[in-house]
Amino acid sequence: MPEKDRISSAYIHVPFCNKICSYCDFCKIFYNEKIISKYLNSLEKEISSIYQNEELKTIYIGGGTPSSLSLNELETLLQILNKLKRADECEFTIEGNFESTTEEKLLLYKKYGINRLSFGLESTNEKHLKFLERTVDKKQVESIIKKAKELNFNNINIDLMYAMPEESLEDLIEDLDYILSLNIEHISTYSLIIEPHTKLGLKRIENINEDLDYEMYELICKKLKKHNYTHYEISNFSKKGYESRHNLCYWNNDEYYGFGLGASSYLNNKRITNTRSISKYLARNYQSDIEELNENDKIEYEIILNLRKASGISLEKFSNKYGKELKDFYNYQSLVEKRLLKETPNSLFIPENKWYISNEIIIKLLEGEVDGN
Repeated sequence: MPEKDRISSAYIHVPFCNKICSYCDFCKIFYNEKIISKYLNSLEKEISSIYQNEELKTIYIGGGTPSSLSLNELETLLQILNKLKRADECEFTIEGNFESTTEEKLLLYKKYGINRLSFGLESTNEKHLKFLERTVDKKQVESIIKKAKELNFNNINIDLMYAMPEESLEDLIEDLDYILSLNIEHISTYSLIIEPHTKLGLKRIENINEDLDYEMYELICKKLKKHNYTHYEISNFSKKGYESRHNLCYWNNDEYYGFGLGASSYLNNKRITNTRSISKYLARNYQSDIEELNENDKIEYEIILNLRKASGISLEKFSNKYGKELKDFYNYQSLVEKRLLKETPNSLFIPENKWYISNEIIIKLLEGEVDGN
């Protein structure tokens, strides 16, 4: 089990959805009242068997669609999560859709200490919403955001999807303008990637032209920065001080708990993936895969995850963690000379104008392994 207080974050997966979106590759199942009570019971048992009473700085309830649960089901879930000890300034997030969020649910969230909301909007364009198999009612969106602010939820994220077939730059600008009009603290942006086992994948829908995808990415970056959002991670933008502390746990390569169907954990130098089989999960056969990490594995994860952030790799933190400097493991000087990486006395990062090709840069860095490591 983890050393006391080394783990400061927990993710809880709620796989239930009222409907399945055409692009979704997450672990999800249709809402089923009979299964939910059994699922919550099994979740409680999983938490009790693994959690070591650490004080948590972030808790994140994701899905699926957590807001698809009824008021009573949500209260049962939140009562279970009361077992998790929270730090005074704990960031406590729940995901949801606008159409399944109500004032009563917002009041319940407030009662149990949730202080950050994350909504999947994806688009406001009817044509693209039909393609994604989603619905959005702008009046409802505005009503829920207004009510949330009245209840002093002052840390709200909205997800935006772009790069859909037939989407124009004008469509994207309309979506961005609408989200900006809501004056929320955090915006996550996702280029549509068509995965093989999704509805879109099975229909053999293809991703858009890469040049247009890049143009859309650039447009998003420029527009959000112009409106005082900090581009602190490749796909994420926030007002100052509202970066997602939970997601920074992942990008900093810190250890964390993952509870629920299909959830992932990073504990004791092991990356653990839970089963995606609901029958196995209900039978309390929680884990499906355990990856034991050696030092090189841990360093690779550190590089891949850290370089998603604007701040990149802290060279001091790296040497404290691994007993050697990064340059002792990897020869990256040529990438610095080509301006694909930038090095300061205490950090190594990808310049923002190269984020779009970050995967290629990271691969080149990892290929520059120093002999003997």
